[in-house]
This record gives sequence, structure tokens and C-alpha cells, in this order.
Amino acid sequence: MKNIYLVPLILSIFSLSVIAIALQLDTSPEMIVGDSMQARSFPIFLMILKLILIGILSFQFYKNNPKPVALEKYHTWGSMFLFLLFYLLTVYTDMFIGIFVVIFLMSILWGERRIWVAFLTATITPGFVFLLFDYVLKIRFPRGILMNLYYG
Repeated sequence: MKNIYLVPLILSIFSLSVIAIALQLDTSPEMIVGDSMQARSFPIFLMILKLILIGILSFQFYKNNPKPVALEKYHTWGSMFLFLLFYLLTVYTDMFIGIFVVIFLMSILWGERRIWVAFLTATITPGFVFLLFDYVLKIRFPRGILMNLYYG
């Protein structure tokens, strides 16, 4: 097996493991979740979508073998630090504050020079995520500073 298929293989094994674990979750009674999605449906949906994208990636590797890419200077480690920052902000403040800060800083880290574009992206994205989950999927978010203000 070629080295280029190692990452898709690991991602596929991870996705199948998440699906297997999600299938072990009990279904919630109708009176608790109402018309919203079951707790196990969302991770299964994401992993199936991920498996489809892995299949496309593997097909592209098969058709056109990519040349090795030089490592980025600080973007990768900066992104890892921002994910750690997201975790800390989510635990100690609010998930939406974490999303805003990390999207804004990641835009700047990866080269966005227009501050207003980074700010707009960091503002609109959490807003759409909130509207989708709260109004369409009817899933409530964990409590935090902003969610306590919204949910009362």
C-alpha cells in the first residue's frame, strides 16, 4: 500500500469507530427530544459525510499522485494552539465566544489582511450555527455567558 493512502485509511477507521460508538447510544424518548434529531444521528451523519469525502480524496490520489508539500512555518502549530484556546474558552466562558475568537484569530494567522473580513466571518459564522441548531434542529447549547443571557 502506498503512503498516500495511510491518512485516508486512518480517517476511515476513525469514522467507522465513531459510527459504531454512536450506534451504541440509546435513543431518546420522544417527549425529551420532541421533533429534534436523536443524539446519535448527528455524529453518524457527519462520519458518513466524512467517509464520502475520504472516498473522493482517495480517488483523487489514485488519479493524480500529489507531489510532497513543504511543511508550513507556523500555521499548523498556531492552529493547534487555537484549538486548545477554543477548548479553554468553551469550558470557562462560552462556546460562541470561543468560536468567535478562534475564527477571527485563525483568519489572521492564515493570512487574511482585512480585519473587517475576519471580524465579519467570525461574527456571521457563529450566528448561522446558532440559528441552525436552535431554530431548525431545536438543539440547545451548553450554558455559558451568552447562552445564559439568551436562555434566561
